[in-house]
Amino acid sequence: MAEEKSGGRVTAFCDGGSRGNPGPAGYGVLIQGEDGAALAELSEFLGIRTNNVAEYSGLLAALGWAVAHGARELRVVSDSELMVKQMRGQYSVKSPDLKPLYEEAQRRAAKLARFEMQHVLRGKNKEADRLANEAMDRGTGRGPAGRPSAPQSAAASVPATSGAPQRTGAGRVRAQSAAAAVDLPREVTGFVKNGVVHLVEGELPEGTFVRVLPSKGNASQ
Repeated sequence: MAEEKSGGRVTAFCDGGSRGNPGPAGYGVLIQGEDGAALAELSEFLGIRTNNVAEYSGLLAALGWAVAHGARELRVVSDSELMVKQMRGQYSVKSPDLKPLYEEAQRRAAKLARFEMQHVLRGKNKEADRLANEAMDRGTGRGPAGRPSAPQSAAASVPATSGAPQRTGAGRVRAQSAAAAVDLPREVTGFVKNGVVHLVEGELPEGTFVRVLPSKGNASQ
């Protein structure tokens, strides 16, 4: 969508999401003019992030657009109650990951003649949610139907004994590939924490099945 200049009041519908929290994350923003016409659609894949970081990233994108395009007033609509109440000063920001994002959002908001935020339920924020999911799909190589659009490039295999990855606790593990027909690394190093696989380097596309094996230094786990 071609972006348009706006010198008056604009509304930004913002959303951010993470598949795994933390996991593959992205944000989506729909910018509308005073007449309700769409001015811009913004979306970006963020890599491995939390839901709240993704939400703030969407807010920063909306604020950046408004300042760059000369908008005097900005109303942000978000389904993140935490972010809305933090920006309003109702909640304090204790997270070291969120504090710099919050502070930058406040700096950008101060450049506008008027800034306000409105919390809505997810069902009232469908377009921003769609854009956020499209960003996550692009980043994980998945098509619009939720299926891989290209061969996956990380170690993947069906577990040997069950339909779910083995959970071994917060120890170092290896994820081993059994997909010999695909040019994939046969073994990658990482760890499992709270049932979530984290890699030391790189990332696993969403939906990847892994066989988790204890590392040599943690053979008792």
